[in-house]
Amino acid sequence: MIDVASFGANIQKTVLEATSDALGLAILVCDKNDEIIFASRPILQFYPIPAQFLETGTRLKDFLGAIFDSGVRSGTAPETSRRHANRDEWISEHLSHHWRERFEVVERIGRHRWISLRKRRLSNGLGIVWISDVSEQKKREEQMQLDLERIELTEGILDCLPNPICVKDRNLNYVAVNKAFCAIHGMAAEAILGRSVWDLLEPELAEKFERSDRATLETGVVHSLPEQIVQSDGEDLWVVTCKFRVGDPGKYLLVTCMNDVTGLVVGYNDLDSIASGRSPLDVRDYSAFTPAQNCYDPFRSIDMQHLVEAGAIIEPVSAIRHRVLLMTPAVALEQSLVPQLHRWGLDACAVRNRAELTAFKDICAARRIEIAALIVDGTMAGAQDVITNWNASPSLQLARNWKVSELRVSLLALCGDGSGRGGADAIDYPADWDIIVPDGGLAARPVPEVDVVVAEDNEINQFVFAQILEGLGISYRIAANGEEAVRLWQQYRPALVLMDVSMPVMNGFDAARAIRAAEKSAAFQTAIIAVTAQALDIDIELSKAAGMDDHITKPISPDMIEAVYRKFVVTRPERMAG
Repeated sequence: MIDVASFGANIQKTVLEATSDALGLAILVCDKNDEIIFASRPILQFYPIPAQFLETGTRLKDFLGAIFDSGVRSGTAPETSRRHANRDEWISEHLSHHWRERFEVVERIGRHRWISLRKRRLSNGLGIVWISDVSEQKKREEQMQLDLERIELTEGILDCLPNPICVKDRNLNYVAVNKAFCAIHGMAAEAILGRSVWDLLEPELAEKFERSDRATLETGVVHSLPEQIVQSDGEDLWVVTCKFRVGDPGKYLLVTCMNDVTGLVVGYNDLDSIASGRSPLDVRDYSAFTPAQNCYDPFRSIDMQHLVEAGAIIEPVSAIRHRVLLMTPAVALEQSLVPQLHRWGLDACAVRNRAELTAFKDICAARRIEIAALIVDGTMAGAQDVITNWNASPSLQLARNWKVSELRVSLLALCGDGSGRGGADAIDYPADWDIIVPDGGLAARPVPEVDVVVAEDNEINQFVFAQILEGLGISYRIAANGEEAVRLWQQYRPALVLMDVSMPVMNGFDAARAIRAAEKSAAFQTAIIAVTAQALDIDIELSKAAGMDDHITKPISPDMIEAVYRKFVVTRPERMAG
């Protein structure tokens, strides 16, 4: 290529021209004296200079000067290219680039045009320049950068909005969520994006939401529905959920906006509330709101260490359950004490009279079943005689001046060392005996098949209730809605109902009213305890109006359930209906 007049040089020029055309490149080759020995015609597509500056033998300095004079040069727009620039300095700078062993740069040569320059200086002094148009690529990069900036701006705006908002794609996967929406689920945005509603909610609710999502995506009709949401922290959120279809055909997106109307639904009408700045509005109709997702996770809120330590409340006697027999004609005492013995880790049952006691003793002897202790009701006739003639196991006489707490200590010691106390050895304690025996003339209620019915629609909460009640030795059944709770109450007539107030099909308030209506002709009432997500005055008032006895607030704990059970079942006398 050094001898440009030779036949071989002509062949090389032909090859370079073919390469330039095939690859869509402009190629410039100069020798070690900075004189052009080859320049392809596509160079004129980038620089509007006279064709004579591409001829063989043209100095590279003159070629660069022609580019400068054309006004289309790197880093400038045409209308400003002749301003604030020194011609000689610009030419000198670019000549120095040509003498670098390797130099690559992307330069702007017009308002909307970008080129890629790649320069090589070979060991024999030849300099080669490849020029390609990268305008489309730069436009895409700039557009992508603008899109990213717009997305960042949009996300910032959405995160500042107090209403929960989410965006789903055509496959109904989350592609954008704001902070308020993440707060409902108690999850970070990264844990939600790319997933669907099936990954976040129960199948029944997920199917319901997907139906409305697809209907809006297919028809474009705006979906609007008042809903009650339980957030991850247990707080109620009353919203009007609106779903919109946005975007072009084939690229539709679904935008869901949950307009928070909690301040309008849960209002206040007292002067103190007005003075405090809260909305002075009356409570609106709760039935207009459809129960929606329940994102409350008690395991997130509960102190797990406290839960572990609370197991000490149960204090089982040992892995081997001692068998204790109670003799009493009082049904109320049996209903109170036998479950209590179960909670202490004892296997207990009761007989009513001497005939049953003798028959039970003979059956146990025949089957080699050991009775660890006999408890005799000291108020029954002939109690001392029963203690005197009983020789199958240690025995203990209950007197009116005994406390449950001290009964437990004595009974566990009795089962542990096998020493009994007869009637003459009965210990005198203060007269406020915790087990209350009703008058003989008062009719007793039947022994319930289960102690507690739990009405709770959330599966995680159901599990927590089950673990706590099993640990306390309390028998139970769980209902998934208010209607099922009424049915289980009719079937088992439990001593206690733990009633979640927000449930599908029938809420807790209506279920409590149904139970109280059915009890009008009954001799006794079942204690009903409202279980609420938060201690709102309106929930407490509605619970009382529905006939509930008390309320507890989530998250629940073993000591909370035990306290309620002791208050309404163990240490409380039977309550007459009405």
